[in-house]
Amino acid sequence: MKIYFCGTDFKPEPWLAALRTVLPQADIQAWLPGAPPGDYAVVWAPPQQFLDEQPQLKALFNLGAGVDALTQLRFSSATKLVRLDDAGMSVQMTEYVLHALIRHFREFDGYDADVAQGKWSFRKPRRREDYPVGIMGLGVLGQRVARAVQALEFPVLGWSRSAKDVPGVRCYAGPEQFDEFLAETRVLVCLLPLTAETRGIMNRRTLSLLRPGAYVINVARGSHLVEEDLIPLLDSGQLDGAALDVFQQEPLPAGHPFWRHPKITITPHTAARTLRDESVAQIASKIARLERGETIAGIVDPTKGY
Repeated sequence: MKIYFCGTDFKPEPWLAALRTVLPQADIQAWLPGAPPGDYAVVWAPPQQFLDEQPQLKALFNLGAGVDALTQLRFSSATKLVRLDDAGMSVQMTEYVLHALIRHFREFDGYDADVAQGKWSFRKPRRREDYPVGIMGLGVLGQRVARAVQALEFPVLGWSRSAKDVPGVRCYAGPEQFDEFLAETRVLVCLLPLTAETRGIMNRRTLSLLRPGAYVINVARGSHLVEEDLIPLLDSGQLDGAALDVFQQEPLPAGHPFWRHPKITITPHTAARTLRDESVAQIASKIARLERGETIAGIVDPTKGY
């Protein structure tokens, strides 16, 4: 069995060593143009040339939950596209969302500013029932975040493309229920896959439907947000702030207005990083199941993009 590693932005050596440890029977190599046919591939944003040269692959294992970079490429319909189900990312994503939510809800940015000026201040406690949290995307990550937010006793809403039933979450589905979902939300969390339908889903119209003084947390993809629509909504007071981990261009350009806006908190696409050992163990398990002719979780429908 031959397995190729083709991971843009990933140093191949540690991944090759980890894969060889859990799959000692396999021939595992970093892909080079002109390489002989392989059986499986572990990839992150591979070039089209790789897919053109390897049409016989049984499966592509994507090093992340988001597969938008792959669905834009051409590959054989016989090749399964497989995303990581979790591999340690959901707990990281949950940590990030909870930190952003509580920092906003408890007004810690305001306290930090006061302390920097030597000011001992008081703010009236807010009520959780006034801050319903709306989660866009109710997959593995979204449901994990929803459970954690519930544990902090915030009202939780969820919206997804197809109907979901998540205990304790008021669920909305499809375009016909999207505006109603937004109107009930005061803290909006984006965990959607990036598809043609979700690109630009956070824009002036949709964000204006949120409850007044809403807060936006984007940990999915930068292209979900129409960036030029955000600052006018912040300046008008329609939105109270935003925590952004992802951007249309990364790294965020030095002159971008998000850097200096007082209501925007920026992090460098670090909400949930791929954990090598957990990812390799999951990939090895799935390859073994496929070799036995068994089904696996995480197979992507390219027509849906997730």
